[in-house]
Formats: sequence, structure tokens, C-alpha cells
Amino acid sequence: MAAPRDIAMIGLGIMGGAIARNLAGSGFSVAGYDIDAAKMAALARNGVRSANSAAGAVGGAAVALTSLPGVAALEAAVADLVAHPQPGLIVVEVSTLPIEAKEAARDDLAAAGMTMLDCPLSGTGAQAVSKDLAVYASGDEAAFERCGGLFAGFARVTHYLGAFGNGSRMKFVANLLVAVHNAAAAEAIVLGAKAGLDPFRILDVVGSGAGTSRIFELRGPMMATGVYTPPTATMHVLQKDSAIIGEFARSLGVATPMLDAAAPLYDDAAAQGYAEEDVGAVHAVLARRAGLG
Repeated sequence: MAAPRDIAMIGLGIMGGAIARNLAGSGFSVAGYDIDAAKMAALARNGVRSANSAAGAVGGAAVALTSLPGVAALEAAVADLVAHPQPGLIVVEVSTLPIEAKEAARDDLAAAGMTMLDCPLSGTGAQAVSKDLAVYASGDEAAFERCGGLFAGFARVTHYLGAFGNGSRMKFVANLLVAVHNAAAAEAIVLGAKAGLDPFRILDVVGSGAGTSRIFELRGPMMATGVYTPPTATMHVLQKDSAIIGEFARSLGVATPMLDAAAPLYDDAAAQGYAEEDVGAVHAVLARRAGLG
């Protein structure tokens, strides 16, 4: 079996690209694949080798990470891996996707002798750059233990949560709060600005008291400047995540009134041209409603 420091990264978007860059910088041998060749080329200068397919990236690797935008992308990557099986490979799935889709991918890989872990991440793209991520890991414990050094190469903390799917369940809880806190931060900053307060003074003062949150601190500066690029997480990704969380909650009979109230703001932001900008752009929607922009 290949040395554990031989890694494949499938999906080189905001999160995947930062992870690949950090792993390469931590001494791992990293091969990357993305359907966008420009993303692979951009990482070449950071020591990430380009591959022409998902299966091509994992050739000789002990572990592959998948950071993908949706179920179709996961299904395509898994189909390629199953068509070119590498028995013993551990696939660490870090995306936010429906649990049922991950379970189907796990079963397909298992039939070909490969093991999938469900390991979504908590953190923004900016946090990914600085290795300030939390890993919510679940699945085969022996496979998880083999990946301990890998997680340390791109994350601040790792939590093992037991049975496959518990990582995603925890991520749904965390992302519900992210969606609500983000909208609440925008609402508060708009209120203060409309009242005549300097937005940057709002950040300083509120950030020192009980009303602060990690999201307020991370995205407040974007909201204060009204500049929502480069994105740390795009609006359309948050919309996708919120829809998954809402459906999950409904399947359990749990009401999500705060998430339901926030979701239309993100829809409005996307409709107003902010789909590929940072989720902090929900601030622009509220600012316009308040007559500030």
C-alpha cells in the first residue's frame, strides 16, 4: 500500500484548493483533479500535481479527499473510482451533501474494496487558507485513525463522531447557525448604519461584547465595506446547504423558523447578482431595503 503521505484531492474549489495547497505545504505529495483546468494550473505553483481524472489523481495514493459542489459531482467521481478500483484506498468526503448520497457513494466504493469516511468541514474559505477548520469525522474508526496526520495538515481540530453520517448531521447543525448568524450580523450592521453609526465602530464595539459571534467577526468587515469578493463561501453554496438542512430537519419533524426566515434573503441576494459572491452579500439586500444602497 502507498505511503500515507501520498494524497489525492478531487475538487479544487475554494475549500479543496486551500486544502490541497496546505497539504502540499505540509510535506504531503498531492495530486489534484478538477473539471476546471484553470484551478489545477493555479495550484501547480504550490506543488500540487495535476491529473486528468479523479481516478488519475488517486493512482498510487493512500487517501483521497473529495470536496465537491453537489451530488452529481460526487456520483461522477465515485463512478470513475469504481471503474478504476484501488483496493485499500480511503476516500475522505468533506463536502456538505445529503447523507443518503454519501451513503450510496460509500456502498459503491465498499463494493470495490475502498472505504469512505464522512468528514464535512466547519469553516469559511478564508479559514481554510489559514488551516482554521474543524473536521467533523464519522465512519470506519480504523480508517479515521489512519488519517490523523492528514487532518492535522489542513485543520485546527478534528472531532470523531462515530457512525457514518454523524459528521454530516453535526455539520447540518453548525451550518444552520452559520446561515442564521450571517443574516443576523447583516441585519444588525444595517440597523446601526441607518442609525448613523460608523460600521467599523460597530464591529469594534459589538465585537467586544456579548452580541458578537464568529460569523460577525469573520464577515462583518465585508459587510462594513460593502465588498463581498473574493468569496469565502459563495451565495449559491449556502443556498444549497440550507436546502439540504431544511429537508433534513423536515424529515425529522423539526421546525426551523430562523433558517426559514433567513433563506429568502439569500435567494434575493442570488437573484440580485450575488450568487458567486460571498454570503456576506446578504448585507447588500438588507442595506437596499433600508435605503442605504
